[in-house]
Amino acid sequence: MARPRPATPARQPLRAPTLKLLVWLVLCALPAAGLFSLWREHGLPLAALGYVVPSLLAVALYRHDKRQAGQGGQRTPENALHAVELLGGWPGALLAQQLFRHKTRKLSYQAVFWLIVIIHQAFWVDWLFLGRQWMAFMPA
Repeated sequence: MARPRPATPARQPLRAPTLKLLVWLVLCALPAAGLFSLWREHGLPLAALGYVVPSLLAVALYRHDKRQAGQGGQRTPENALHAVELLGGWPGALLAQQLFRHKTRKLSYQAVFWLIVIIHQAFWVDWLFLGRQWMAFMPA
C-alpha cells in the first residue's frame, strides 16, 4: 500500500508563471470566442456564467481539498472535482492546480482533467469553425 505523500506547501514560488499564464490564456481563447459568438448571435450574455461560476467553485474546492490534504481531513472526491471541471470549471481548476500546487502530479487525475479540457476545446472548435456538427448528435 502506497504511503500518502505530504501536501506540497502552497507558498512555494510558482515555476514558469509567465508560460503557465500564457497557456491558460490560449486555452481560454476558444471558449471566450465561443461565448462572444453566443452573445452576438443569440443575445446570451449570461452564457459566460457557465464558465465563471463553475471556475470559481473549482478554485474553492481545490483550495479546500488542498487544506484538507495537509490536515488529514475529509477530502473532496475527485469525481466531484471532475464534475465541476466538466460543467465549465476547468479554467478555474487549471489556475487552482498551479496556485495551490494541487493534483499536478497524479497522472490518472491529470489524464481525466486534460480529457475534459480537450472536450471543451473540441466543442468550441466545432461551434466556431465546423458548422456545429456536434449538434446533429444532440437529441431533438
